[in-house]
Amino acid sequence: MISGSGKSGAALGTNSAFEKRLPIVSPEGLPGEEFLEDVRRILQSRQLTNGAYVREFEAAAGSFLGVPHCVAVSSCTSGLILVLQALGLRGAVILPSFTFHATAHSVLWNGLRPVFADCERGTFCLDPDAVRAQLSADTAAILAVHLYGNPIAVTELEAIAAERGIPLICDAAHAFGTEFHAARVGATGVAEVFSFSPTKLLVAGEGGLVSTRDPELARRLRAARNYGDSGTADPELPGLNARMSEIHAALALRGLPGIAARIERRNQIRLHYERQLGVLPGITFQEIRDGCRTTAKDFSMIVDEAEFGQPRDWLLERLLQRNIEVRRYFWPPVHRQKLYREIWDGRPLPVTDWVSDRVISLPIYSSLGDEDVDRICAAVSELATEAARGSSDRKAHAG
Repeated sequence: MISGSGKSGAALGTNSAFEKRLPIVSPEGLPGEEFLEDVRRILQSRQLTNGAYVREFEAAAGSFLGVPHCVAVSSCTSGLILVLQALGLRGAVILPSFTFHATAHSVLWNGLRPVFADCERGTFCLDPDAVRAQLSADTAAILAVHLYGNPIAVTELEAIAAERGIPLICDAAHAFGTEFHAARVGATGVAEVFSFSPTKLLVAGEGGLVSTRDPELARRLRAARNYGDSGTADPELPGLNARMSEIHAALALRGLPGIAARIERRNQIRLHYERQLGVLPGITFQEIRDGCRTTAKDFSMIVDEAEFGQPRDWLLERLLQRNIEVRRYFWPPVHRQKLYREIWDGRPLPVTDWVSDRVISLPIYSSLGDEDVDRICAAVSELATEAARGSSDRKAHAG
């Protein structure tokens, strides 16, 4: 059992569960001296981009994912932007509103119209029935998200895309290592785009990766990440400087061998949370489909005020007071953010609103000790008792 690092509130004589703020995330799989040697080699080579480390990382990532073509890019966002551009899309893109806003930004950057569809109440991922309800003659693509590393309804969404003859693209920022029916995601739809920023399970400092089975799309993406220039100085599309540097690729390569162990540890923590907190009234968790495995990039739970006794933000504020960093991933949903309110077509998204107004994310990372998880659970349990007592008192006074 991994030991904890924080000191209990009781030992400190305070109301804090930890002496110092326990972070919600911590960079994963960072290497030691061997990475510094990589950096020396890169500097000596004078090849800082488009070199051997990037090519090696693309090959290693393709082998890990089981996908023939991988294109390293500067970020998941730039990857999404370039995929949509390389596909030459015009019109509307159906996507979830319960996601990080960069998903929608990639649509706007391409002059496409975002059309928001509701999420599933259990998995929090894009609802295929809601996608069907939003289809129109103007629909150019579906952009789905493996939220928190939980895989989308792959079979259903691929079927919709095939029926309509439109591409399905996946924002897989959270999902490097996610499994759908014993296979790692990476070959869903026409392309999937991953992130290697510091909050992810595989860290490159900054960076992203596009995986695809389509060799022509991969070729266009390699040009697109280099200003649209494939090497002829005659650009074929208006690309970006979206190259991954050699140093970022080297960092990702060093972290890749340990990712399976990190996914396993995160899922142990996820189940640890669920066992201890699942007995509390008003607390429920993201559902994982049978045959699937999440990376558990985030651990997010629902706080139902009617049963818990207090709203989500009451719990959030009190956990912060106890030096436990928690977040509302993702609130407000994209359709309620100022940049998108006027773009939103006004069609109600009741499940998205319900989930977003109740979701709270707790700390999770591979190095988080079991004792620390126990302290977090104890704090939530104590607050659940306080919330229930307060609710009973309010009902008594109202009576």
